[in-house]
Amino acid sequence: MFIVLLRFSQNAGRAAELMDGHNAWLRRGFTEGIFLLAGSLQPKLGGAIIAHGTTLPELQARVNDDPFVAEHVVEAEILSIAPGRADDRLAFLLDDASGLKR
Repeated sequence: MFIVLLRFSQNAGRAAELMDGHNAWLRRGFTEGIFLLAGSLQPKLGGAIIAHGTTLPELQARVNDDPFVAEHVVEAEILSIAPGRADDRLAFLLDDASGLKR
């Protein structure tokens, strides 16, 4: 499981111009079952995504395809988490990218 932090950077002023492409990129991540949650970092610091069911190299490539990242609107940081415990509602997060139980 991963947390992707997208913090506004040098070209943050271009966010509105690139928002449609960024939103399409987010939709693809959800449609393909990789993104579980996305939202804004407050107050207006950027965004964050929880991703699952992928590898770090695959996620890095996906993040690099985000127009916000490509155009330096945000700087991306990917944090890898090895979940050890979860509420029953989130038990699926205890599975690794290959589907094997930890």
